[in-house]
Amino acid sequence: MANLNGKTSDLRAAFLGVYSVLKSELLNDPAFEWTDDSRQWVERMLDYNVPGGKLNRGLSVIDSYKLLKEGRDLTEEEVFLASALGWCIEWLQAYFLVLDDIMDNSHTRRGQPCWFRVPKVGLIASNDGTILRNHIPRILKKHFREKQYYVDLLDLFNEVEFQTASGQMIDLITTIEGEKDLSKYSLSLHRRIVQYKTAYYSFYLPVACALLMAGENLDNHIDVKNVLIDMGIYFQVQDDYLDCFGHPDTIGKIGTDIDDFKCSWLVVKALEICNDEQKKILFENYGNPDPSKVAKIKALYNDINLQGVFTEFESKSYEKITSSIEAHPSKAVQAVLKSFLGKIYKRQK
Repeated sequence: MANLNGKTSDLRAAFLGVYSVLKSELLNDPAFEWTDDSRQWVERMLDYNVPGGKLNRGLSVIDSYKLLKEGRDLTEEEVFLASALGWCIEWLQAYFLVLDDIMDNSHTRRGQPCWFRVPKVGLIASNDGTILRNHIPRILKKHFREKQYYVDLLDLFNEVEFQTASGQMIDLITTIEGEKDLSKYSLSLHRRIVQYKTAYYSFYLPVACALLMAGENLDNHIDVKNVLIDMGIYFQVQDDYLDCFGHPDTIGKIGTDIDDFKCSWLVVKALEICNDEQKKILFENYGNPDPSKVAKIKALYNDINLQGVFTEFESKSYEKITSSIEAHPSKAVQAVLKSFLGKIYKRQK
């Protein structure tokens, strides 16, 4: 195994090596009688959906665990286990995305057609999502069953999956076709959607996995959870901002939040700031893919200086999160949280 105590490129290479081990174990799972066809299908499905993203969530487990160990070199077993937990999060992400894309009728994901749009896949993708979800307890059972924190890990993944699915539900029922109503949108709704749909699994879960591996009790770290949720919300507000004001070449996509009637932080702030005349423009044009209507919304955002409002939000969030981190008694935990914040503060994509 590549040395994980060295460079980031080594870390990524070793992490991908663990994917190959886990995949091979899952493709030979003794609980199922495999045929060549079924094994080939699952292997292709895994390779298409699991390792293709930036892998930030998975790699964060190893980063966080190393920081909790305060610079001590990790053993090969620790590296493997932290990587396996990281991959469980990437599997969870793949499961959410495969089903999300069907629900949203999306066309592309990570620069290639969504899995359900691949010829001969179609709605078999919904069962593939279920398989991805079921691989997580298989990995945990094989590698963590003897660990004292095994039940806590199962609990954690179940809890976070429930929270994420519930966040997705709030998002979906808020934007039901034919029932578009901007007056439903508020800062508290936006926060709730983001907290449940994104922050728990993207920010809290990787750190919680590292804490359990380090022998910590998660009940003693509610403050860590709260800081990470705040970071997740800050991250999503950045995303909403970049969707409108980011450059497509930098962010790698053309923003569609306005066309899609998304409960974006920008539209929620606009509703707070606008006068009656400006609100009328919002209500008449938001959620329509017609380029002239999208342009009217963007012009309105400029008129009310949403870029300035965002800059102020960014600096206040940074101050609040930093002071929460510095209030934490453990320097190792502080280091974990600061490393997360450093990756996202003032990002451009």
